[in-house]
Amino acid sequence: MYKNYQKQFADELKEIKDSGMWKEVGVMEGKQGPEIEIVDPLHGHHGGGRRLLNFCANNYLGLAVTDELAQAAIDGIKKYGFGEASVRFIVGTSTIHKDLEEEIAKFFGQEDAITYTSCFDANTGLFETILKEGDAIFSDELNHASIIDGVRLCKAERFRFKNGDMDDLERQLREFHDRVGNGTDHSPSADGSRPVPTRPSRLLIATDGVFSMDGITAKLKEICDLADKYGALVMVDDSHASGVLGKTGRGSIEQAGVIDRIDILTSTFGKALGGAGGGFTAGRKEIIEVLHQRSRTTLFSNALPPAIASAALYVLQNYDDKFIHLRQTLEENTAYFRSAMEKLGFHLGGDGKHPITPVMLGEEKLAVEMAAKLFEEGIYVRGFTYPVVPKGKARIRVQISAAHTKEQMDKTVAAFGKVGKEMGIIK
Repeated sequence: MYKNYQKQFADELKEIKDSGMWKEVGVMEGKQGPEIEIVDPLHGHHGGGRRLLNFCANNYLGLAVTDELAQAAIDGIKKYGFGEASVRFIVGTSTIHKDLEEEIAKFFGQEDAITYTSCFDANTGLFETILKEGDAIFSDELNHASIIDGVRLCKAERFRFKNGDMDDLERQLREFHDRVGNGTDHSPSADGSRPVPTRPSRLLIATDGVFSMDGITAKLKEICDLADKYGALVMVDDSHASGVLGKTGRGSIEQAGVIDRIDILTSTFGKALGGAGGGFTAGRKEIIEVLHQRSRTTLFSNALPPAIASAALYVLQNYDDKFIHLRQTLEENTAYFRSAMEKLGFHLGGDGKHPITPVMLGEEKLAVEMAAKLFEEGIYVRGFTYPVVPKGKARIRVQISAAHTKEQMDKTVAAFGKVGKEMGIIK
């Protein structure tokens, strides 16, 4: 039967390539770090690679390559084994998971926490668990794909507000509030009936703390103010901000001064706080307990592997003493790189507060071609095109790390300058 469909898939792949949106996977040999070796695809995985400066990873604090974290993971395996071989509620929860959840809640100033194998799982397991028909969710249009997918799974009424537009958010909150009033939703349900909810409608505002493709920080204080005004819960995915933003690295929620005002925090250990993976949801204790009881991505998925859990616990327990200085280095590196790129004439996205530094190019093929030319100059960056970003807003997203040296940044800026002039992007 597949022969009937093979040409359809082949045509789809050709269309992706012809449009300049093809995503080539770079295969890395050895460790993640500021300098990596990418395997030459012509010679296979063991045919040698090319040394490149790595400016496209989320390794914000440079911890992914450290022997300290590797040893913490090894210690976790020695004590707890390779894996739990079970979902959590059967026999898959270990003391390392409870210790980690306690430390997460303490570190981020929340009442309780639950771990997942990824933040993607945390988000997709959240909304359908706590929202039902008659409820409403208000989601920023630039939210991460995991929030979008999680929202699709729930039966709440969905609203999407313009990125960072508080007037648009308030308009939608007000319209829903005026229509629903006492909690009875008079709009038709999915099957055409008009059920009366058994409880007042829940309203939830969901946002990224930092929007990953743009490097823009959410207006969390204003969001919390609107939540108070209209009786809504607030959920923040802080994956790109945990360990990065805020005076003590607690993220965008600390930077905005709303640690005690949000209800749900999701984040990851796959970026600044380690680099291997793993995620969590933290927040109000009753919400976390409901997730333990009903969240499908924990009830039907194995627990976080002990190696990752142990390394994550090590980072949180030692962050204030051993790693917080890296946050300052990261901030200085970000300012240094942005300043040099702006002097060359590049148009940069982001608000300058975060190490995500998008070099805005617009055209899809232009971004892909520039990334390829930079590869030849020894710089590893990726062109981001549709559907990862909107059509016509292609870019190269540069990721700064505390592990980058000024010499490495200077070399990268020089390469951008050379290629940018060759391609007519800058003068």
